[in-house]
Amino acid sequence: MSSVALPFYQRRHKHFDQSYRNIQIFFFFEEYAARKAASRQAAYYESSGLGKTTCRLCARRARTLAHEAMQESRKRTHEQKTHASEEKRIRFASELSALEKEIHTARHRAREHLDRLAIQRMVEENMALERHAVEESISRAPEILVRLRSHTVWEKMSVSLCFTVQGFPSPVVQWYKNDFFFFSASDPTKYRIESKYGVFFFFLNRADFDDSATYSAVATNVHGQASTNCAVIVRRFREGEEPHPAGIMPFHLPLSYDVCFTHIDVQFLEKFGVTFGTEGETLTLKCTMLITPDLKRLRPRAEWYRDDVLITDSKWTKLYFGEGQAALSFTHLNKDDEGLYTLRMVTKGGVSEYSAYLFVRDADALIAGAPGAPMDVKCQDANRDYVIVTWKPPNTTSESPVIGYFVDKCEVGLENWVQCNDAPVKVCKYPVTGLYEGRSYIFRVRAVNSAGISRPSRASDPVAALDPVDLERTQTIHVDEGRKIVISKDDLEGDIQIPNPPTNVHASEISKTYVVISWDPPVPRGREPLTYFIEKSMVGSGSWQRVNAQVAVKSPRYAVFDLAEGKSYVFRVLSANKHGISDPSEITEPIQPQDTIVAPSAPGRVVATRNTKTSVVVQWDKPKHEEDLYGYYIDYSVVGSNRWEPSNHKPIKYNRFVVHGLETGEQYVFRVKAVNAVGFSENSQESEAITVQAALTCPSYPHGITLLNCDGHSMTLGWKAPRFSGGSPILGYYLDKREANHQNWNEVNSSLITRTIYTVEDLTEDAFYEFKVAAANLVGIGQPSDPSEHFKCKAWTMPEPGPAYDLTICEVRNTSLVLLWKAPVYEGKSPITGYLVDYKEVDTEDWITANEKPTSKRYFKVTDLHEGHTYVFKVRAVNDAGVGKSSEITEPVLVEARPGTKEIVSGVDDEGNIYLAFECKEATDASHFAWGKSYEDIEDSDKFKIETEGNHSKLYFKNPDKSDLGTYSISVSDTDGVSSSFVMDDE
Repeated sequence: MSSVALPFYQRRHKHFDQSYRNIQIFFFFEEYAARKAASRQAAYYESSGLGKTTCRLCARRARTLAHEAMQESRKRTHEQKTHASEEKRIRFASELSALEKEIHTARHRAREHLDRLAIQRMVEENMALERHAVEESISRAPEILVRLRSHTVWEKMSVSLCFTVQGFPSPVVQWYKNDFFFFSASDPTKYRIESKYGVFFFFLNRADFDDSATYSAVATNVHGQASTNCAVIVRRFREGEEPHPAGIMPFHLPLSYDVCFTHIDVQFLEKFGVTFGTEGETLTLKCTMLITPDLKRLRPRAEWYRDDVLITDSKWTKLYFGEGQAALSFTHLNKDDEGLYTLRMVTKGGVSEYSAYLFVRDADALIAGAPGAPMDVKCQDANRDYVIVTWKPPNTTSESPVIGYFVDKCEVGLENWVQCNDAPVKVCKYPVTGLYEGRSYIFRVRAVNSAGISRPSRASDPVAALDPVDLERTQTIHVDEGRKIVISKDDLEGDIQIPNPPTNVHASEISKTYVVISWDPPVPRGREPLTYFIEKSMVGSGSWQRVNAQVAVKSPRYAVFDLAEGKSYVFRVLSANKHGISDPSEITEPIQPQDTIVAPSAPGRVVATRNTKTSVVVQWDKPKHEEDLYGYYIDYSVVGSNRWEPSNHKPIKYNRFVVHGLETGEQYVFRVKAVNAVGFSENSQESEAITVQAALTCPSYPHGITLLNCDGHSMTLGWKAPRFSGGSPILGYYLDKREANHQNWNEVNSSLITRTIYTVEDLTEDAFYEFKVAAANLVGIGQPSDPSEHFKCKAWTMPEPGPAYDLTICEVRNTSLVLLWKAPVYEGKSPITGYLVDYKEVDTEDWITANEKPTSKRYFKVTDLHEGHTYVFKVRAVNDAGVGKSSEITEPVLVEARPGTKEIVSGVDDEGNIYLAFECKEATDASHFAWGKSYEDIEDSDKFKIETEGNHSKLYFKNPDKSDLGTYSISVSDTDGVSSSFVMDDE
């Protein structure tokens, strides 16, 4: 049988079927099969007896025919198989061709993709080189162009410090007050720090005598730093000495330094206030705002800060900004989240911001009396098998003091926590050893007192057990086509057999319970990994003891425990590799285990001052020893209760704090304690008791300036008093004027105007004027009103009366209210006979007249109003000539009785005296009760006697008769419009 070369498909396949064999073998098997079939047929004939009666010639002919039939069958079978084999070969060839085309296309696409990546990488590298070259060419140290300027001001004035600096990269500016770093979050309402286009501002609002200091600003970048300073002197004015020349009181208009090139205005509509939460809760701080214009492709950037630290999306905080709303959500509140939160809306033209404080209380303890959880767990000085864990202690008021802490560790990716220390550690710092190199760990801390163990703190950020020096000992060189070569300094130092001893062995941490020994690795260190052995010796013993005999140390630091208190030790370190151990290092200086940080001394004098109806400002003197302070805790107590409550649950670093959540009218005392890593100081002395009331401030601005009369040379103006008096009675008003299209304002009066009406003289006839008014109280002058509309100085000659003015609404009930006003200054050609009162619902156009016939009185009770609806009102005077000019429209009023509203009640005392009495729960020491008859003020006289004590007031009738019949009213100032009336008739 001749050998034939195997086709490619037989060379690739180890096993193949019968159709792949050569032709000779195929015919051999065919002949063999035919012989077997003939033998079987002959055997059949013989067994059936047919062979015995047939001659040989017939038998031969039969065999010939059978053989021919078999040959024909064989031929047909061969043709069929040949045809099937040809079809299979054609199909296989087409599939192979398709596969080759697919591979070719894939190779072509891969090559194109690699080419694009190579081009992109080349462009990025070129851009990086060009950017680096440009930055190098423009890089420079900070340079002060415009320096700070010193100021001398009076108390209660505002101060603005600014300077200009240039440099690249942009310098970071820090402010200092008398060489102490200044933290603006200590009082964001008083201090504010801003920066715009290289100009840095420091705003000091309502300066007091303690603000006199030297203020410095230090600008720093990688190339250097520059500084500038100035002095701010705040003077106190004594009795008889005016803070400003009479009549030249300044109006502190806010100066805008924003240059908004994009013309985007952000106005906060609904703001989050001071918020209280509890550990474990979910909470959201939210602000809605109006953005003008609201452009999809040009939007402001919303930034959230906690104590001036930018907040980003994380496991605990989620940020949202869109559809006119900015929100910060907390998935699981923790005391670490407590602080002053600021939302800043940043545009290219400036920044709009709003701030409020978030308080987070301790969750209920797992064991009654156990302390709160520690906070602010951080990892420091991480290395191959060692890390220092630090934290801050919880505040304890009603609980027993903390006696120590347990530190737990957990490998990232696992859920099993392992306690690191067997006995509680008393200092808020602990070195954790025994870590596995290359693995990442998280840590948490639990506080312990006599009652039990607290809840665990929030886990720290993950930290990897790696030597940071290793990164410095390697150099990466990037070559073409994305390849890189890593060169280790160990390879360049050659083969080192026995290593050299470590150097610079010293104690980096010393406490009563442990000493941390640090050293520098030997140089050169060689390719082989190094381990270290530490030995100690008690001074005077003359013997050395190996500290880590069981486990070699890989990090160049080690915490040595089990040291005898009061004894001094010396230490030395040996380095080792696979070749052997080095000689010992130089011996350290004698080290005695002791606490290098001591508990802080108690803070000094604590002073509490009024702030709002629910808050008090607490200030205190810093302790004598304030090194390494974490901050302060403030506690408060209701006078006489002897129960102290924590105000803040996270230490604050500044010595001024606003305590929120207090009850209006209650008396409180406050105390402060300092805290550091060792623990708490003694409590400070208690402050003097203070009643929670709103502080005195400047009044708000007047509004509703109206022209009441004009004779061609003078104008009589009226206006409405400020909505908020600042907690002190309004002493008077200052009026300014200017002609239309003029820039400068001119003062009208040099002395205070005590009424809300004034006649401005010496005006030019037919000229147009506009006016603005500012109110003053005991504290100072408030913001001026918006300018009035332009009034033409032309004499009034119409026969109808002028407008009524000074419309006041009081006694608001569910379906009624009382409207008061003052008579017009201009009566017209005949006396005024009455008044018409009109009203309408807000957002409607049709006015309704409340009285069909004019009322002769200057007050009117409007009835049949719809509860919960909002209305506005106006008054028109009437004389014989007709109905005069309409008054200014009032502010919108919601018709709804306030909760707890009380009415005037009448009574008779034991001596038979008739009186009217009124009680107001909202009244404070600064509130003023004003009684009136027919809404005209009543004072002590022969007819009446007024007695006021606390939130009660009584009006006594000395000699009552029929002339005392009428409508009596009372209003209480600084209580958001509390008022009532009583009608005394013959009954």
